[in-house]
Order: sequence, then structure tokens, then C-alpha cells
Amino acid sequence: MLILLPPSEAKAVRHRGSALRWDTLSAPELTDARARVAQALVEVGTDEQAFRTLGVSPGLVEEVARNTRLMSAPTLTARELYTGVLYDALDLAGLDAGSSRRASARLRVVSALYGAVRMSDRLAPYRLSMAVNLPGTGPLAAFWRPHLEPVLSGAAGRGLVVDCRSSTYAAAWTPSGSLAQRWVQVRVPGATHMAKHTRGLVARELCRRTEDPRRPEGLPELLAGRFSVDLHPPGRPGRPWVLDVQPA
Repeated sequence: MLILLPPSEAKAVRHRGSALRWDTLSAPELTDARARVAQALVEVGTDEQAFRTLGVSPGLVEEVARNTRLMSAPTLTARELYTGVLYDALDLAGLDAGSSRRASARLRVVSALYGAVRMSDRLAPYRLSMAVNLPGTGPLAAFWRPHLEPVLSGAAGRGLVVDCRSSTYAAAWTPSGSLAQRWVQVRVPGATHMAKHTRGLVARELCRRTEDPRRPEGLPELLAGRFSVDLHPPGRPGRPWVLDVQPA
């Protein structure tokens, strides 16, 4: 099972620690693409145009300034770096040892800077959205698509793809071929805050469970004890199954 998560906008920071090393990250085949995005992001700088390019408020000057220090900033693991509503609900630190191992194996964060990362990858804090048209790379979702296809398809293998990403990050990779038949999009009715919280709870529950269903029809049974779930088949070939989820 491959569980896809979006990154958080806010990132934790550390004031001491080792710097970013591309060769230590998972999916080394993404190294050149990561380095290209990083260089382009550094060159955007911190002037007034940088805020327009990145689509952020001038009040986030310190977060934007971190982009220029990517290669020297202290790193954190992805499980420490990403914060906010979804990651609070996911609560990786509170998992038992077995669940934590499954989280390491099953979870991937799709990132505008790093492409796709495991929770153990050590990353430098950054501010960059997949919706950005970055000088030097172009629209990031389109840039990452061919790079992520072999990496995430390989990570999914013969299992399910449980997609908890927002539409902005889903644009960077969609399963194709036979894998599309095992692609399940988690949909949560209601406000954005509740949707993020519920997706975090769903990802956590799937890490807690030892079962690893190979067909979408197996997911509702895993979640039914803690959620109200309703599974819908794809509207047409190549589209995902949709799992409507609400806390029970």
C-alpha cells in the first residue's frame, strides 16, 4: 500500500544540525531534478518579485529567506519538518513500533521541492507550492510529472494507492494503466480544516493496520470501525475510485 500525502505549508525549523545532502535522500533517481528545482528556488531570491513568483504574502519574509539557505540550513526528518492539521492528526510520534515501521514503508509526501520523500528523509525547510510557475523549471506540477511516474509507480508495486493529496499536489502524478484500477482518492465532505484532519486520521489508521488489501473494495472494511465510509467506483477508465470518509 502506498499512501500519498501533501506537504504542509508551515514547516518546523531547527537551529543546529547537519546540512542537506542529496545523496542521503530516498529515490536517488530524483537527485538531478531536486537539485534543479533547488537552484531555481535559490535564484528567485527575496525581493518583491520573489513574493509574487511564489504566490505568498510579503509577511512571510523569513520563510522565503530560508529558500536562499537550502544547502546550509539545519535539516529535519520529514516526520519532524511537516506540521499542521493533517500531520497533527497523523501523530507519527504516537505510533507503536510496528505501526511506525509501516508508516515508513507506506507513506510518501509529494513535495514541490523534493518530488517525493519518505518520513525518514532529512530535509531543509523551504517555502514552495506545487502551483508555482518557477523560473528555470516552469510549472512545477508539469515539471515533476515525468520524474515521479517511475518512482511512485515502483513504490506502489502491486498494492493500492491511497491518495490523501490536495488537487494541487495530485496534479504532479496520477496513476496510469493497471495501477489506476487500484487508485483510491480519499474525499472528505466539509471544510478544509476538517478534511485535512480526517485525511490525517485515515492515514494513521492505515499505518496501524497490518492488513494490506490489493483491491479498493478491501479499504472500507479496514476503516469502518472508526469512520463512516462509502466507496464509489471510477466514473470512467483512468479515474480513481473515491472513498468518502467521515469520522464515525
